[in-house]
Amino acid sequence: MDSTEPFAAVTAQTSKISRIYQSYLDKATPYVTYRWIGTATVFVAFALRIIFAQGWYIVAYSLGIYLLNLFLAFISPKFDPSLESDTDMEDGQPSALPTKNDQEFKPFVRRLPEFKFWHAATRAVTIAFLCCWSEIFNLPVFWPVLVVYWLILVFLTMRRQIQSMIKYRYVPWDFGKTKYSAK
Repeated sequence: MDSTEPFAAVTAQTSKISRIYQSYLDKATPYVTYRWIGTATVFVAFALRIIFAQGWYIVAYSLGIYLLNLFLAFISPKFDPSLESDTDMEDGQPSALPTKNDQEFKPFVRRLPEFKFWHAATRAVTIAFLCCWSEIFNLPVFWPVLVVYWLILVFLTMRRQIQSMIKYRYVPWDFGKTKYSAK
């Protein structure tokens, strides 16, 4: 009996499962609203578990930090026009948003596309929900400190993005319909 046969069988099953998973992801791609409703449902179940069980605050804090990181990548441009070091891919000049009507409009390209944002957020919320059913992850922490620290992180990390959004009148949930203009 060859020792590679069990490994080949496991590899075949893994690739079959990943193909099935990918086919479901491909089918769900056009249904943006329903995807986010599903994610929100899992998140509400997770939040109710945390509230009623009164524990697993470190899991909730970790999820909050991860979701904040994803959201920042979602609302951030791939090439930030406020940084002079970024260059346009076509002509090598510093990228900039148009300030006059006769300038070329360059569409906003996100650092993290909506589908990848949804997929990563859904996986994270599902994993956090599963973790809150195991006592291993129920570490004793003083949750008000975690909440205050998380709010400080949100303020400090979002300050630059909010200033940029105001300056360029960018609405991140407009999904590509926004025109940009400098004040």
